[in-house]
Amino acid sequence: MSLFEKRIERVIFFSRWLQMPIYLGLIVATIMYSIKFMIQLWHLVSDFSSLNENTIMLSVLGLIDISMVINLLVVVFIGGYWTFVSKIEFERHTDKPDWLNKINASTLKIKLIISLVSISGVHLLKTFVDIHNIPMQDALLQIGIHLVFLISVVMLAYADKTMHSHDSASSNH
Repeated sequence: MSLFEKRIERVIFFSRWLQMPIYLGLIVATIMYSIKFMIQLWHLVSDFSSLNENTIMLSVLGLIDISMVINLLVVVFIGGYWTFVSKIEFERHTDKPDWLNKINASTLKIKLIISLVSISGVHLLKTFVDIHNIPMQDALLQIGIHLVFLISVVMLAYADKTMHSHDSASSNH
């Protein structure tokens, strides 16, 4: 292998660190969402006595939605960093999430699409709770988007299962 080729490969290998600002930016977005959560929670608590049941339910679903987006961000910045940049050294830490032991690009994709389906489901539930204030075409569009996400997760899971069954079959031969 030539010296030039080794240098090119080294540049390519270390280029993974270019993702670092993206993951740090996602941490900033998580902080912003956390602040948004606290503001919405404060409004829910401070206005509680004047709110009707539907408004409370919509507010709580909004809080759940923010929580799920934050979970998605955490999976992306921890899982993405772990998978594509560098392993995080906390092997013996008591708070280490179990899913990090099994994370790879494939499981990260499945976790992401499942999170998107869940977030879409919360949005759809919010629409159904407030259906009398939502235009029909918007509700139908949300149902269509949710169905696309559902089909995507099933197809991705099937492709992942098929790929892994081929991997395990070829390793048995």
